[in-house]
Amino acid sequence: MTVTWEELGWERLAAGVGRCRLPGWDCTAGLVVGDGTALAVDAGSSLAEGARVREAAQRLAGRRVTHLALTHPHFDHVLGAPAFAGAQVYAAVGMDAVFAQEREELRLDAVRNGLPVADADEAVDALVPPRHLVSGEWTLDLGGGRQALLANVGPGHTAHDLVVLVPGDPEVVFCGDLVEESGAPQAGPDAVPSRWPDALDRLLALGGADALYVPGHGAVVDAAFVRRQRDELAARFGVS
Repeated sequence: MTVTWEELGWERLAAGVGRCRLPGWDCTAGLVVGDGTALAVDAGSSLAEGARVREAAQRLAGRRVTHLALTHPHFDHVLGAPAFAGAQVYAAVGMDAVFAQEREELRLDAVRNGLPVADADEAVDALVPPRHLVSGEWTLDLGGGRQALLANVGPGHTAHDLVVLVPGDPEVVFCGDLVEESGAPQAGPDAVPSRWPDALDRLLALGGADALYVPGHGAVVDAAFVRRQRDELAARFGVS
């Protein structure tokens, strides 16, 4: 039985492209439907949440999720990744080292932010480093004329920021936490503030003036919003 994006609580952004705002941390999870393929963008904060995202994505796509792109290595975006068994996982260069060497910090950050200890332990134990590491740009052919461009535009919010651009009318850009709408962008100990405005310049150059920009948290925004946030970050951190 065919379901609509709205029936599952997802927001349709363009033909075959949409996202949902997950409860708890208002984290975005995205979906791009191809011909016989489906690309998920970010995976939620736990194995249970990842499984819910995967199930909804597969109902909307009418097929299993074949690809998963992780925008950056924060728990609310990546700890659901092990629930996407069989998917080809993509991330920025360096995410493999984070998953291999910083697992305890990832677990502690999740617990500090309110994820139950048992859920954090379960997810971190199951976490596997991403197989496909993006150093510049990587075009995924999703079939049926549909492509998605994975671009390593960071560092900025973290040292390993990946964005996903989906050509179309309109063009859609999944920004991860390089852009946040529901509050001021969070700059934790792994942020690279001096480079963040440059990352947003590259993001805007890729997406252009008419794209829909999907933040890691909050409502979809336009290029003018991203440009204002870029200038605010530059002023906040004393960079040009």
